[in-house]
Amino acid sequence: MSVAVVGSFMYDLMVDTPRQPRIGETLRGISFRQSVGGKGFNQAMAAAATNADVIMVGRLGDDSFGAEFRSAMHAAAIDDSHVKVSTTPGSGTGVGMPSVFPDGNNAIIIIPRANLEVSVEDVDDAAREITSADVLLLQLEIPVDSVVRAAEIAHEAGTKVILNPAPQRDLPPKIWEFVDLFVPNEGELLAFAESMGILGGSEDILDVAQRFADQVSVVVIVTLGDNGAAICDPNGTPRHVSGYRVKAVDSVGAGDTFCGALSAALSARMEIDEAIDFANAAAALSVTKRGSGTSAPAKTDVIQFMNDHTGAGARGGASC
Repeated sequence: MSVAVVGSFMYDLMVDTPRQPRIGETLRGISFRQSVGGKGFNQAMAAAATNADVIMVGRLGDDSFGAEFRSAMHAAAIDDSHVKVSTTPGSGTGVGMPSVFPDGNNAIIIIPRANLEVSVEDVDDAAREITSADVLLLQLEIPVDSVVRAAEIAHEAGTKVILNPAPQRDLPPKIWEFVDLFVPNEGELLAFAESMGILGGSEDILDVAQRFADQVSVVVIVTLGDNGAAICDPNGTPRHVSGYRVKAVDSVGAGDTFCGALSAALSARMEIDEAIDFANAAAALSVTKRGSGTSAPAKTDVIQFMNDHTGAGARGGASC
């Protein structure tokens, strides 16, 4: 039951704000907080919280932010032996600047810094750990060449490859030979479909997801906000997995919790629809707490939450 994560670290400097400021406007915020985060780290933390053995591959700066990430990984029993320190003068740990709005939604600016130094050589150095994992989890906050190489190594060994395509970037066509599950949100799916000429004049998200799955021959799991998620098998029919109704406090990192929990569930040999349901529940729980990397719930809490939300009217709320 093991998950390898090749990905990013972003130290989050978060502002709670009543709304997006207009151009040229100085807007008074509500509060400020800071936390370890970044898509790769958040997903690793979520997988570890839901009982997977996790190894992380990435780059940190030689700074106080990097030290805080190390402490968090050690506390979560995440193997950081392949997390290297930046050797570039003036570089440092990546930084994210999320703005969180009263409805729990968010917008994020990232400054990658050391994440841009995650190299193909770094990935090759971790090949033994990647090939021995049940699942490899990837995102796009590190160089694309390194993402492709990690996917190739895992695919050749029979390790299941999950790609969370955030932020949206151009990808070489060969990557689809290596990816088993493509897990975008609605905006990411539409952006990828448009860039690849798959929209076909329709923006119905399930139609687009199914066309994407058919054309690229990959299973697509698209997260649908408070409506849960949908899964599309190549040449199949879309099916929906309901979310869970909760009051969202902070949605930063919720999609990452979904991906990490999904990876852990699949590494534990859950069937795909059951794993998506588990990930929906984990993500729903995560939005009830503030923070990103620190908001992922434990597996026991997720199971209890699912048991408590099986009645009529309990499903269909926020998931990711």
